[in-house]
Amino acid sequence: MTQCRNIVFILGDQLSPSVSSLREADPERDVVFMCEVAEETTYVRHHRKKIVFILSAMRHFAADLAAAGHRVRYVRLDDPDNTGAFTTELKRAVDELQPDAVVVTEPGEWRVLQDMQSWQSKTGVHVDIRPDDRFLCSHDAFGQWAEGRRQLTMEFFYRDMRRKTGLLMDGEQPSGGRWNFDSENRSPATQDLFRPSHPRFKPDKMTREVMELIEDRFPDHMGSAKGFAFAVTREDAEIAADAFISDFLPKFGETQDAMVSRDPFLNHSLLSFYINIGFLDALSLCRKAERAYLEGHAPINAVEGFIRQIIGWREYMRGIYWLLMPDYATRNFFEAKRPLPDFFWTGKTAMACLATVIGETIENAYAHHIQRLMVTGNFAMLAGLDPYALHEWYLEVYADAYEWVELPNVIGMSQFADGGILGSKPYAASGAYISRMSDYCQNCHYDVRRKTGEGACPFNALYWDFLARNEKKLSANRRLAQPYATWRRMEEAQQKSYRDSARAFLKKLDDGV
Repeated sequence: MTQCRNIVFILGDQLSPSVSSLREADPERDVVFMCEVAEETTYVRHHRKKIVFILSAMRHFAADLAAAGHRVRYVRLDDPDNTGAFTTELKRAVDELQPDAVVVTEPGEWRVLQDMQSWQSKTGVHVDIRPDDRFLCSHDAFGQWAEGRRQLTMEFFYRDMRRKTGLLMDGEQPSGGRWNFDSENRSPATQDLFRPSHPRFKPDKMTREVMELIEDRFPDHMGSAKGFAFAVTREDAEIAADAFISDFLPKFGETQDAMVSRDPFLNHSLLSFYINIGFLDALSLCRKAERAYLEGHAPINAVEGFIRQIIGWREYMRGIYWLLMPDYATRNFFEAKRPLPDFFWTGKTAMACLATVIGETIENAYAHHIQRLMVTGNFAMLAGLDPYALHEWYLEVYADAYEWVELPNVIGMSQFADGGILGSKPYAASGAYISRMSDYCQNCHYDVRRKTGEGACPFNALYWDFLARNEKKLSANRRLAQPYATWRRMEEAQQKSYRDSARAFLKKLDDGV
């Protein structure tokens, strides 16, 4: 390649033609630079389907840019000259192309930003780091919203985002007279042979090449590339979005908290992969969902619940992440230190709920939000697993997991490791919740109706043991007043039985039994 004006560096989750770094690129004078680097595939041991998805999506996006007339410098993972890191690959590109500047959109992860801020001194050229305005709330805007608040309650942030976007608003009031219809979105579900199938996309030649590379290069990473069926182009991602709006959105709300064996997707959108990588525009997708409500295709509880996940939770998690990093990552309110048990990687456990969710995770690089929060996350918190180790596990195993959105979900929401900055109470539950919201307990080795002793569901004793051992830290929490009152009314023998049962289970867990 000849010299250029700017190197436009596109990261693997910035696959949007409108991304700020690319918006003013001149095909005649600029070079778009993309690279697959070992550093990004191995800083945690990502699921093989996750790596295939990101690399194949990158290659297809680069091909689209080239077809549109851009000059593209693309470094593949197996390129013999690949140095394996963003910084050294950029330095190699700068040395060859001698640009006036490097233009890049800010990254989603703190560690990458630290590297990016060193690029100017390491390359000797100006580095223009531009805001990622694909998000609706800037870092400064979130900081202004958070300033002076004792608790950063997502619901209030979400209402501000509704007002800002005008989504589901009737003037100054929320459509349907309420901001939140979550109370109508907690129905259990059953297997439904007539439920439409989610779109699956047959790997093309480019994707098959990536699958072979990943299977060969990462044999020790979770899962397999076999059966890969993600969309890896913007066009196919739009097909998936349209299928969700037409086929699944109408029933999405009522079943979004449900869990069903052998039906891991239910009516979930399966679109977070494509939003987070840049294929789908979040606001445009929300407007499509809103149109479905306005045209009578989907009820408001479904549409509001979907929109809340995107302009509420997604934007809020990003705001929390950038407001509180880097210290936020290592918060450990309960001082939990237990390592993750082996079954988090194998799925081999007698607890049917965990075996099902982890098994589906191994197979699909996906689990929906209640499976993550109330099964694996709930178990981890009750058992005192190290929250940072759990964060790394979630980052590894889910194809939609990027640290900016995954870490606050785990550290703050799932594990309450931030002590209540993000959530008003721990999401702790006994086996009764899992039994009510799933069919997992029907054929489990353990009996969810038994509270203690041999054969009792471990979640039951672990729940009360968690409350007991953290009483000093949690008893003043108003949202836990009722369970603590129940605990104090118990006979001492019953309390001891719960604590002894939990202790015996945790001993077996530590011994790998």
